[in-house]
Amino acid sequence: MSAATAPQKLAAEGLGTAFLLAAIVGSGIMAERLAGENMALALLANTLPTSAMLVVLITMLTPISGAHLNPAVSLVFFLRRDIGSRDAMAYVAAQVVGALFGVLIAHGMFEQPLMQVSAKPRSGFAQAFSECVATFGLVTTILLTLRAKPQAVAMSVGLYITAAYWFTASTSFANPAVTIARTMTDTFTGIRPDAAAGFVAAQLAGAIGALVVAQALTPRSMTTHKPENAHAE
Repeated sequence: MSAATAPQKLAAEGLGTAFLLAAIVGSGIMAERLAGENMALALLANTLPTSAMLVVLITMLTPISGAHLNPAVSLVFFLRRDIGSRDAMAYVAAQVVGALFGVLIAHGMFEQPLMQVSAKPRSGFAQAFSECVATFGLVTTILLTLRAKPQAVAMSVGLYITAAYWFTASTSFANPAVTIARTMTDTFTGIRPDAAAGFVAAQLAGAIGALVVAQALTPRSMTTHKPENAHAE
């Protein structure tokens, strides 16, 4: 169990999610500027910093807050009874606020208007289904890696997100806080607000599905209580 205080845990979740969004949005802006019309190169340039940042954040923040950085992950750990309802709600609030600040930070670094609303469409069944699959895979990766080799979670999540950026049609948001924050940037990584609710619903469904599958795959002889350690895009 982490020895950190509640304010320290919330600060870690907010700070971590802010850096995650700064990496996602900032690298997207840089990628679009440097790659020109080459969308494959732009996506690769957005993928690698995001995944690298996840490895760093999870490694350094896990001892403090568990490094959830993702409301879907916090929901799963609440359902596992690893964190209480108050902690879960506080984590989600810190994650969303941190994510929004991360977008503002990215805009400020690249001399963008601070307040924006995305006009980038990401709607339709295929996009939402992709988010369900992406989040299912992410949470499954976290839960099963925690059982197999807890010290490998950071690298496993980073590698999973690297892959999921490319094998999902939605480029793997896999995180409700990320989704909400990305409605506030009209840049490479944005999502139009009217598409966000479908993404979030699909992400939560994927996370719950992953919990069910991970529990089904875990031998009864193995321990099932690993407090607070988890993570996200």
